[in-house]
Amino acid sequence: MTRVSRRNFLKTGMGLTAASVLSKEKNLFGGVQGSTGNDMCVIASGNGIRATEKAMEIIRQGGDPLDAVIAGVNIVEEDPNDTSVGYGGIPNEEGVVELDASVMYGPTHQAGAVASLRNIKTPSKVAKLVMERSGHVLLVGEGALKFARAHGFKEEDLLTEKAREIWLKWKEAMSDKDYWLSPDEKKIMAELRPYIEHYGTINCLAKNGAGVLAGVTTTSGYAFKIPGRVGDSPIIGAGLYVDNAIGAAGSTGFGEANLRTCGTFQVVQFMGQGFSPEESCLKAMQVVADKARLQPRLLNEDGLPNFGHSFYAVNKKGEYGAAGMWSGHRYAVHDGKENKHKEEAYLYKRK
Repeated sequence: MTRVSRRNFLKTGMGLTAASVLSKEKNLFGGVQGSTGNDMCVIASGNGIRATEKAMEIIRQGGDPLDAVIAGVNIVEEDPNDTSVGYGGIPNEEGVVELDASVMYGPTHQAGAVASLRNIKTPSKVAKLVMERSGHVLLVGEGALKFARAHGFKEEDLLTEKAREIWLKWKEAMSDKDYWLSPDEKKIMAELRPYIEHYGTINCLAKNGAGVLAGVTTTSGYAFKIPGRVGDSPIIGAGLYVDNAIGAAGSTGFGEANLRTCGTFQVVQFMGQGFSPEESCLKAMQVVADKARLQPRLLNEDGLPNFGHSFYAVNKKGEYGAAGMWSGHRYAVHDGKENKHKEEAYLYKRK
């Protein structure tokens, strides 16, 4: 496709029926456009403000962008108080924590990933080893664990007391037709709702002054998922995609919808066609929304997607942006000058 001007972009169908119409400076409901270009940039999902700080520190010291973003997300993976990633993540329906992660390195176009990995706090580090020390891209389950052990990773129980209590409450409240009893089901379900509706993932992307792009996505997946479930995070082209000639993109949110659309690959392709990172995220999000309409169970009473999802992107120039399905979400970015949260652009304004 030829490069599309902002005016022609606004004429496309993606923005006319949703709250994604862009003014010259910002989304109609407040999503601010990303930067005009930086020598160095690190962008992450909203839970990655510590990751962007750490990654930028390493890049400034001359460190490699891939090492930088992995070190950044390790902070979250190793935090027992974060229930969305790594140690402390909410377990599957059997009470076992299973982790997914992927990495991709722009200059070589190499990638590595692990899925359904148990007993290892930092799946992002294992994913990097899959990329560097194997001829494969993705290892899963017991094979991924054996690979990690072979490289010196120590196994440990990832189920914290906090996560165990959350899981036990869910187990007690899910059915009145078994022998798991809940003292106050309505109260407990209200307490559990933030965990059931939360898709726990962190994505982090970076560009250094030499134009090297890299990214990582890591997650504990859905709370109380079916054992063995693999989402979009470890799938190259879905949870993460990097093309050093164009840009990098990552995602968080409803993995199944993203898996069916290869969303991050689309974001990068849109950037390659001349759209800004934010515009590219919005266009890919519109594809996700359009495909969701084919499945009534994924729609709310207004016929709109009943789930959340977000894309994050940085291009070769160091321009960055992010977009969500619904309003009210933030992302983290370090532009080389300041580490801050910014509001995501979005398709639909939450009521």
